[in-house]
Amino acid sequence: MSSRRVVITGLGVVAPNALGASDFWDALIRGDRACNEISAFDAANFPCRVGGELRDFSARKFVPKTYRKAVKVMARDIEIAVAAADFAFRDSGIITKGIDPDAVSVDPTRLACNIGAGLICSDLNELAAAVNTAVVDGKFDMRAWGSSGINNLTPLWLLKYLPNMLSCHVTIIHDARGPSNTITCGDASGHLAIGEAARLIARGGADVAIAGGAESKLNPMGLLRQQLLNRLNTNSNETPATACRPFDAAHDGTVMGEGGGLIVLEELSRAQARGAKIYAEIAGFGAACDPQGLQVTAPTNGGLGNAAKRAMRDANIGESNVGAIIAHGTGVTGEDEREWEAWCSAVGQRGNVPAAAVTGAIGSLFAGAGAVETAVAALAIHHQTIPPTVNFSSLADGCKLDFTSAPRQAKMEYALTGSFTVGGQSGAIVLKRFE
Repeated sequence: MSSRRVVITGLGVVAPNALGASDFWDALIRGDRACNEISAFDAANFPCRVGGELRDFSARKFVPKTYRKAVKVMARDIEIAVAAADFAFRDSGIITKGIDPDAVSVDPTRLACNIGAGLICSDLNELAAAVNTAVVDGKFDMRAWGSSGINNLTPLWLLKYLPNMLSCHVTIIHDARGPSNTITCGDASGHLAIGEAARLIARGGADVAIAGGAESKLNPMGLLRQQLLNRLNTNSNETPATACRPFDAAHDGTVMGEGGGLIVLEELSRAQARGAKIYAEIAGFGAACDPQGLQVTAPTNGGLGNAAKRAMRDANIGESNVGAIIAHGTGVTGEDEREWEAWCSAVGQRGNVPAAAVTGAIGSLFAGAGAVETAVAALAIHHQTIPPTVNFSSLADGCKLDFTSAPRQAKMEYALTGSFTVGGQSGAIVLKRFE
């Protein structure tokens, strides 16, 4: 990356199977399944009625008491990011204003924030109530909406649904005054946000960064959009826990989840000086795109193979050095095939590369996926354990990677992780074991 080395010292995960990195890892190792019948809204008339929900979740317990009123203007995506940031900073041991304003241990001007976000859906019930006040003679009337109807929305309504509000709330709570950025590249957002934050630290633009992504598409509009793209499993409503089967011969579409993760990145000497726990080192980062991704109904890996090769070159490693791959694994027929082609192009035709995907356990987290996958890679290196691929039974035809349904011990110095999105973007990160 550069002469300034960057390490991971804090992990914050908010996922359907558990909150917090430690509990999340334990649930993943156990093979817990979190996908179930959608309860957040009435999905009875949708072809797919399965999702990975965050049950009984609120950001209120993860913000300072003085900030709790602001939760009212947080969309679900924002709440996830705020909770993940709280988990990450507390795990790192770095004290910010949001943790304890009287014992801050980081220079706010050297604290950066990079968060990946998606298209935040408006609360349809809230919007519909206001729209109803602009109905004249049974029809929506634009003049009535402009003169009075729109006034029935809270004055801060728009601020709930802007993608940059995830980083906005996190930086306000934790008083992060360094560079702040929002990346909106779908599923690739988390890897891209973490990679760019690592480069920022490497070139001296910050000493610490909170980076990752979060999203919740578990709403009627999100479900409808994915259904129109024919990406959802519509044949497993009676068996929701096993509906998402990444890289498995029986894969039949993805399942929507909600959640995300934020990771504390830190310049190595700073982390060592304070005796921080170091999960792994960011050794390499790569990004790519595939213009064919504009054809959204055609499966693509967004140039993931190119991104992975760039990350490996950045880390100065070869194919044989990759000890594990933490894959994206949507479970969509066509997408899984394109993804394993990308990994094989990066690591050669090795058929013995241990790999894992977490979507079987928690569903697809979209903009939140990449950060969770990076956290899994860091935990895998830290514990020298490759987690199971939940719901995996037998390899889909043609796949050359090594997935199993059980955790396994493995000596690995490097782990490779990456993701891609409908639309053609991709990002990949190489993590190195730190000793």
